[in-house]
Amino acid sequence: MKIFKKRLNITTHKKTEFVEFTEDVREILTESGIQEGIVIVFIPHTTGGVIINENADPDVLHDLEIGFNTAFPEDSRFKHMEGNTTSHLKAISTGSSETILINKGRLSLGVWQGIYFSEFDGPRNRKILIQIMGN
Repeated sequence: MKIFKKRLNITTHKKTEFVEFTEDVREILTESGIQEGIVIVFIPHTTGGVIINENADPDVLHDLEIGFNTAFPEDSRFKHMEGNTTSHLKAISTGSSETILINKGRLSLGVWQGIYFSEFDGPRNRKILIQIMGN
């Protein structure tokens, strides 16, 4: 089994932002030469996460932001000294990793699926770790 690793760096510009990086993962997969296996996307941050969601209609991302803010409103009872407890809660709900199957050298994503970094405490410089395993 072959293992290929790469790091992506992204810069976010808003407090809450969804940055698609599907094409970056596709390019890394091509570079790896792996035809069958898995891609693991890992976010080593506590106020950002990774999601796979629709990439055709930009209104979906708008609606996701409203949904996250409704589900995790600011609350004066939070005690975290940095004041970003809601960012931590949102990141927990998205998770820090996604696994995508590889079939014949291609990501096995659905027609309308894209891979997004979910920023909840920006703007910031962030890193995304990609590990590809297979043959």
